Amino acid sequence: MSINWYPGHMVKARREIEENIKLVDIAVILLDARAPFSCRNQDLEKIARNTKMIFVLNKRDLAYPAMTRRYAASLKKQGYLVAAMDSTNGKGAGEVLELINQAYQERAEAMKVKGRRVRAARVMVMGVPNIGKSTFLNCLVGKKMARTGAKPGITRGKQWIRVREDIEFLDTPGLMWPKISVEEQGLKLALLSIVGEKSYSEYDVSLYLIRLLKEKSPQTLKDKFKLDDLDQADEEILNRIARGRGHLLKGGNLDLDKTCTSLIQDFRKGNLGRISLD
Repeated sequence: MSINWYPGHMVKARREIEENIKLVDIAVILLDARAPFSCRNQDLEKIARNTKMIFVLNKRDLAYPAMTRRYAASLKKQGYLVAAMDSTNGKGAGEVLELINQAYQERAEAMKVKGRRVRAARVMVMGVPNIGKSTFLNCLVGKKMARTGAKPGITRGKQWIRVREDIEFLDTPGLMWPKISVEEQGLKLALLSIVGEKSYSEYDVSLYLIRLLKEKSPQTLKDKFKLDDLDQADEEILNRIARGRGHLLKGGNLDLDKTCTSLIQDFRKGNLGRISLD
């Protein structure tokens, strides 16, 4: 499945990020903890190459803890500052703020040496669409300050957000790279709702999810959908899930569209348990 998803507003988003990066001291790049390497946009890292970078493995509550630790260790080995966070309940927020202070220390000391007042650290929040930037900011602020939405790319315009006296955040639109040519990466990004729903087939994504569950969490597949035998084709398992959920059209035919939508939503909401894709 080759996904080509680079609508016009992506061009505008890239231009906006390139113009604003010179205004900040630190770039916080959000990654989905379930697939941090698949959603890592190298274009963003190139734009921020002259800026201190911090990677945040967001939505850690939906990923295997052991895998998240492994991902974090890999990024740290590359020389990056890394934290894992659950923006829904705020776990890990303190570590993120501490890393920001750590990354800003050198700039703050330089200001003191020059006899200047140390201003608030200016931090740009970056990532691919629907990675959770607005929820992340709302969590740190402690109240709803940034607009959020379920659709990729909903954040619009420049938003400076003061978290506390010593940190200011600049929210930015999500940015994708122009083409996803590796099939499995495209399926992962579709499953995570990072690419727009018109860019992929929910049927293909559902079959991929079933394959993942058979490999990584077969007991969840059995328990959740009352399946006693997984030694069948993925298509047949999908049919059995549809029948078990009563997803039927007039005439008794299976409503696979409804089944695929509900199955994907179960994954995205964490109803299938913690699953890491990378």
